[in-house]
Amino acid sequence: MADAGDIQRSEKRAGLLLMAAAAAALLLANGPAAGGYDRILHLHLGPSLPRLGVPTVHEWVADGLMAIFFLLVGLEVKREWFEGRLSTPAERRLPIVAAAAGMAVPALIYLAVTGFDPALAPGWAIPSATDIAFAVGVLALLGDRASPSLKLLLVAIAIVDDIGAVIIIAVAYTADLDATAIGIALAITGAMALMSLFGVRRLWPFLVGFALLWLAMLASGIHATIAGVVAALTIPLGRGEPQSPLRHLEHAIHPWVMFGIMPLFGLASAGVHFGGAAALSGALPLGIALGLFVGKQLGVFAAVWLTVKLTGSVQPPGTRWTQIYGASLLCGVGFTMSLFIGALAFPGEPDKVEAAKIGTLAGSLLSAVAGFAVLRFVKTVPALAGDDAEAREIFGEDVEERS
Repeated sequence: MADAGDIQRSEKRAGLLLMAAAAAALLLANGPAAGGYDRILHLHLGPSLPRLGVPTVHEWVADGLMAIFFLLVGLEVKREWFEGRLSTPAERRLPIVAAAAGMAVPALIYLAVTGFDPALAPGWAIPSATDIAFAVGVLALLGDRASPSLKLLLVAIAIVDDIGAVIIIAVAYTADLDATAIGIALAITGAMALMSLFGVRRLWPFLVGFALLWLAMLASGIHATIAGVVAALTIPLGRGEPQSPLRHLEHAIHPWVMFGIMPLFGLASAGVHFGGAAALSGALPLGIALGLFVGKQLGVFAAVWLTVKLTGSVQPPGTRWTQIYGASLLCGVGFTMSLFIGALAFPGEPDKVEAAKIGTLAGSLLSAVAGFAVLRFVKTVPALAGDDAEAREIFGEDVEERS
């Protein structure tokens, strides 16, 4: 078993690799190799699938491999939900309330900046998304300056945010949901839950169920990657079992996700074309950029602060409010889901899609740089001992006074 230092170094290397992949994608998309880059991403490979037909390379990465990433995140959140720092109602409130506010405020800012223009109104959800892979990648670069509890809060907020984004896509941008496929997906989920309930401990039946669930989600019109989170919730945690199915699967797929899937995802998804896009001063890109950079930090940080102050929810132990603000900034890294929603919001309008890409890129980069800077230069809280109640007693309301 790797020690904490090894895990931290591994996360940092994975974060650097992800950032390098995203930078390479931008260079490829805007350099002499742009034509070849586009041809590879749009190359059709493999069997015909529901909704997609024969998928392109980009679709295999975004809809297929990223489902495995969501599976890993779902496994981690389930473990923390039942055994870690999300195991009490007060702790659970934070990510749910923060994610909800972090989606509503950017949407309102976007609508205000665009003047509630009916032609631009379909883009209201573009700045509401948080890209888990990129946000966590930035956080990983900070090493021990980002406490485990802060990382957990960011991941939990991003998970709730992404589920919310998928619901928005299904309701606002999907005109032809397939009720039969949704019913099949529910049946598969129920079967996997029953396997867990009746003591199935081998992983392969759950992995088969995950694959079938992914196909059903794809056919339903709901974004297929959500199958990873749903499947993770059915895999047995086995409290007290050191080699439970959940822990075994989490350990097995972690390096493949961090060093394989995430960099491929960055390379395939971050290639935004600059040429021909509308100026950033236009209402559409400006609304998206401000929604991500201003709306996310305002909504998430205010929601966390108010929830802690008014409801007795637990402030993540070992963190200062300035660190929570830094994590709130990172929630403005929208990238993939924002780009995806942008394409859905303005079908057949390439100029608006390109303008939405520029706004997404600008807002995401501002959020990533600002969030990294805040977390990099804020003095960290000393390592905590004991449980969360003890941490709150020592570092709670007067944490800023202990600097």
